[in-house]
Amino acid sequence: MNHFMPQTNPMNDHYQNTATYKSKHFDWAVKSGVGVITLNRPERKNPLTFDSYAELRDLFQNLRYSKDVRVVVIHGSGGNFCSGGDVHEIIGPLTKMSMPELLNFTRMTGDLVRVIRTAPQPVISGIDGICAGAGAMIALASDLRIGTPQSKVAFLFTRVGLAGADMGACALLPRVIGQGRASELLYTGRSINAQEGLDWGFYNQISNSDQLEQDTATLAQSLAQGPTFAHSMTKNMLNQEWAMTIEQAIEAEAQAQAICMQTNDFKRAYNAFAAKSKPQFKGD
Repeated sequence: MNHFMPQTNPMNDHYQNTATYKSKHFDWAVKSGVGVITLNRPERKNPLTFDSYAELRDLFQNLRYSKDVRVVVIHGSGGNFCSGGDVHEIIGPLTKMSMPELLNFTRMTGDLVRVIRTAPQPVISGIDGICAGAGAMIALASDLRIGTPQSKVAFLFTRVGLAGADMGACALLPRVIGQGRASELLYTGRSINAQEGLDWGFYNQISNSDQLEQDTATLAQSLAQGPTFAHSMTKNMLNQEWAMTIEQAIEAEAQAQAICMQTNDFKRAYNAFAAKSKPQFKGD
């Protein structure tokens, strides 16, 4: 069960420069402030293992302290995003575990969604082909999603005899696509195609497969060049205001905006406006 415990991670010693982190169970690269995760088991449609779950969780946990990553992009290789938990390496072993072991696992998978949501960086998923189970939850936990005409998303937990309530699905999915549509997908486990995903608000846009990587990179760069601290504040408020009344939300946003008004980026934006030039944000 060591897979489910916090891992010894070399990035912990150098968390301020995550560009130097060497991943073991997926590809990781940082360029111009954008960190790119590529799930790289294309021969099996990029399924997750106990180890890749844990390493993804640890990476996002440490990104809270990163000084060089301003946006995160998640891709899959070989024309698919992620087929979920590996049938032979995860689902098979789970059928033989005790209840405490199973709870350790389900808490770890939920922790991955939690740290994606609480990472200060905007997270963009570029989704081609199959995006199912835990893969669908990674996409759902992301802030923005770009699909392709070939993309198929399925929350297929009921297909393997489990509840649709997995990794926060019953909280997140209704907020993105609505209660009725979420109920249908979580009860039936059916997949939605690209047009449905776009119409329902799951996708922010649809790109051709050969343009997906470029389009996600363009969006990521536009965000990375923006006011980093303000972006993290926006994400934080989007999370916190789920549980607030409108009065509480208005007051919380007043405080958040007052904090942002103390940043140098706010002053840079004003000075650039006065000079009729484009502001160069630095994230402080």
